[in-house]
Amino acid sequence: MLSSCAAPDKRATEANGLPNFIIIFTDDLGFGDLGCYGNPTIRTTNLDRMAEEGLKFTQFYVASPVCTPSRAALLTGCYPKRVGLHKHVLFPDYTTGINPDEITLAELLQEQGYTTACIGKWHLGHQRRFLPPQHGFDHFFGIPFSNDMSRQEQVIMGNTTYKYELPVILENDTIELDPDQRWITRRLTEDAVRFIKENKDNPFFLYMPHPMPHIPVYASSDFTGKSRRGRYGDTVEEIDWSVGEILDVLDELGLSDNTLVVFTSDNGPWLSYKTLGGSAGPLRNGKGTTYEGGMREPCIMWWPGKIPAGEVCMEITTSMDIFPTIAYLSNSTLPVNTIIDGADIHDLLEHPDSAIFNDRIFYYYSSYGFPEAIRSGPWKLSVRNDNIELYNLDEDISEKYNLKDQYPDLVDELRKKLFEFDNELERQARPIGTIGE
Repeated sequence: MLSSCAAPDKRATEANGLPNFIIIFTDDLGFGDLGCYGNPTIRTTNLDRMAEEGLKFTQFYVASPVCTPSRAALLTGCYPKRVGLHKHVLFPDYTTGINPDEITLAELLQEQGYTTACIGKWHLGHQRRFLPPQHGFDHFFGIPFSNDMSRQEQVIMGNTTYKYELPVILENDTIELDPDQRWITRRLTEDAVRFIKENKDNPFFLYMPHPMPHIPVYASSDFTGKSRRGRYGDTVEEIDWSVGEILDVLDELGLSDNTLVVFTSDNGPWLSYKTLGGSAGPLRNGKGTTYEGGMREPCIMWWPGKIPAGEVCMEITTSMDIFPTIAYLSNSTLPVNTIIDGADIHDLLEHPDSAIFNDRIFYYYSSYGFPEAIRSGPWKLSVRNDNIELYNLDEDISEKYNLKDQYPDLVDELRKKLFEFDNELERQARPIGTIGE
């Protein structure tokens, strides 16, 4: 149960109850992989529709350039180091995961009477105490970690020890070994549509973290060989189809005007796989780096009647903002005596050109949790391996022109802020979850 303080101020809600929330979170999708973000060969008609009818963000950041830390940040509203999940990704032989004491977005919403589901990739720990049903989700259907973790290992999953060959599909306590990955996107989508239909009369939260387009990429027979972008494009186009199925069922059930749908990804594209991976568009580098291509992601928010159609938000925003924003929109009380790093951006949803974050600072942490860069206004200072780089991202989105020599005072100021924040964060950090606590 959540501990709570004074009840929040009463806010206007829909006549038929609290709004529904859907977060669609892909894996390794690049900033340049969608039509509405400039891709010339991948057809994303449904995501383009979301952007035309909703709000597209151009400076939206995730909190890590790899899977596990990024997912922890989304569901807790915190930098990964604050919740102990900052040291790269969890592997099948690990015995750690998200701490049971952490309050996830799903737990927050359960307290408000929401029915909750996680349908897709989890990757915050695979032992029973770390799985979605123990962290606020009434229903879980998906895979416990990345779809490329295919080594045979002995592992305790739930209460049973298995010799498994991944991927593994879990449905609450049911385990399916070595599923045909060509059908994973379709199966997840069918389950998501079923969940929405079954809960159409009550507020619900659907978290849909797609396992793809993480390598290896797969698509069903309806999409294989159909994209001009090859296998990667096939996979993204099937994810776009999945988004269309979600939007269509909301329209069919009359839920669109009472449902916020958020689409984004966990980190940038896996460039080392060349054409089997994605594109960061004009951004530098990709997954695993703190250059813009690793941590700036496409993000679209759709809520007909609440979010103005066809708008673009250029404010600095982050995946950590989703937690406090949904808390506000659901009349939830944030956890007491718990630091949340995200900001409530609900005002931006209606007024995306509001300059409400002129003084906002964002800290870039490496895939192993080291402070490597800081963003303040248009300025980004990178300090990886003592290599100093200063960029004006408003004028140089591709990080080509290092201005450190022209602005030495600014370099010193931003460097000081970065390490002061990191030192404070380490002092306040909460422990990772472990077996046998």
